Amino acid sequence: MTTETATDVFEEHRPVLQGVAYRMLGRLADAEDVVQEAWLRWSGADRSGVREPRGYLVRVTTRLAIDRLRQIKSRGETYVGPWLPEPYVTDFGDAVPDTAERAVLADSVSYAVLVVLESLSPLERAVFVLREAFGYPYAEIAAMLERGEAAVRQLAGRARKHVDERRPRYDVDPVQRRDLTERFLAAAADGDLEGLLALLAPEVRLVGDSGGKSRAPLRVLESSDKVGRFLLGAARKGIPDSSFRFLELNGGPALLVLSGGRPDSVLQLDVADGRVQTVYIVRNPDKLGSLVGLA
Repeated sequence: MTTETATDVFEEHRPVLQGVAYRMLGRLADAEDVVQEAWLRWSGADRSGVREPRGYLVRVTTRLAIDRLRQIKSRGETYVGPWLPEPYVTDFGDAVPDTAERAVLADSVSYAVLVVLESLSPLERAVFVLREAFGYPYAEIAAMLERGEAAVRQLAGRARKHVDERRPRYDVDPVQRRDLTERFLAAAADGDLEGLLALLAPEVRLVGDSGGKSRAPLRVLESSDKVGRFLLGAARKGIPDSSFRFLELNGGPALLVLSGGRPDSVLQLDVADGRVQTVYIVRNPDKLGSLVGLA
């Protein structure tokens, strides 16, 4: 296999590898580092005996992601305020034509799921991602992780139970989510507290991720009254030279807020029963760099 052919094969599978690494880590920079390391190992390996390049590359990427996740956890870094995954553009285009498959992939990168995955062990997270998001058989996952199949099934069951117990179940209709996002934005911009409260579920939550580097609540806000008043206060203060753009992030419609043409924040809503259940706001500038080119 020539170097050029090795490059072509790797680039063909790069989107899958990026998807695995991001779901494992929730951080684009870490995911990109892992994929780059996978490329270095692929380009320097004896590939003559590799019959299934995709499986080989997913195995290497998964193991590297597990190592990176263990390093992150061992450092015991403290994060200022609530943590949310880095916004991830998820326009699958024609690469994923099946509606059911699209729904699975979209759900596996949603904020609701990725926040829960942060509390899993690295191995549990790897098994969950490979099984639930990419549909790998238990036997293949066991081979990738060099574990017995029975142990992998046990890890998968534990991870699935953990996610099911902690992940809220929300509608995923993108049309309804976008409609509610537009009405939500209009009510906040108009200072319409009554209209805004009508869109919020009584127990709505607002999770703001600033990393302590910009203005956002340092605790999760709960209840329609607290969330509504915070949003109206933020709208009154405004963002200098602001503009807005809708795009698909983490499997659903999201609002990119720009200040002077540069990303200032990302807002996304989880919706159920026609009302907003969770408001996610990412304002940590370190997590918005990948969106600069989309502004």
